[in-house]
Amino acid sequence: AVSRMITDVEVTILNIRDYPAVVYGEDEENENGFPATMVEFHTLVQQADGFLISSPEHNGSMPAAFKNTMDWLSRMGGKVYNNKPTVFLSTSPGARGGASVMQQLLAIMPHQGAKVIGGYSVGSFFDKVKDGELVDEKDKSSIQVLINDLAAAL
Repeated sequence: AVSRMITDVEVTILNIRDYPAVVYGEDEENENGFPATMVEFHTLVQQADGFLISSPEHNGSMPAAFKNTMDWLSRMGGKVYNNKPTVFLSTSPGARGGASVMQQLLAIMPHQGAKVIGGYSVGSFFDKVKDGELVDEKDKSSIQVLINDLAAAL
């Protein structure tokens, strides 16, 4: 829904579900190297000029698949985001809208090289997203400001 709000910038949507990988561990890395899916994902991330990262909240934290992806990418040399401009979005069915995961992302991702432009949490997901569209005007307006800031930083 948010990617359709972006204009004048080429958008490539990556879904980590399309890049599955075994759970990261040093033993796994030493025995089997990097999964091909993570190498491919890493290449795509390195080619990007900036990022709009959206994450749901799972039990007060980032989804395990997201954390696993970050663990693999962090082992492939350099900072994951290479000081590129990044906006974070989160959501959940609850009124807080993934505020816990947003707090974690904003605290952790600068250590992975994200040049944080900002973040925004959309609460009450099932009330505010209908048929794949964000319908809440306040949320849309706030997110549009972040998108504009991200585009200006590219």
